[in-house]
Amino acid sequence: MRRVRASVWAAAMALAAGSLLVGCSQEYDDKRGKGDAPVKGNKGDDTPAEVYNMPDGFGNLATKCVGHGFRAYVTTNAGAPSNVQIVEDKSCAG
Repeated sequence: MRRVRASVWAAAMALAAGSLLVGCSQEYDDKRGKGDAPVKGNKGDDTPAEVYNMPDGFGNLATKCVGHGFRAYVTTNAGAPSNVQIVEDKSCAG
């Protein structure tokens, strides 16, 4: 009886762990519209953005140069679309 309980418990834990991993997958995020946008030819600028953390309850801010002579500012916003602004920035000339 003890072996059966241990087997059932182990199977339940494996199932729980598997469902957690599936829920965090890139495919899951993509299907919900939360993943990264596709990049043509899998080539793009993967340099990190500068991130400014705001207090809890406020969206964080990320910024980086995009294209030649432009800077993008993006805020995170749980449950709503992100705010994006692209402005000219001479320091981004490249």
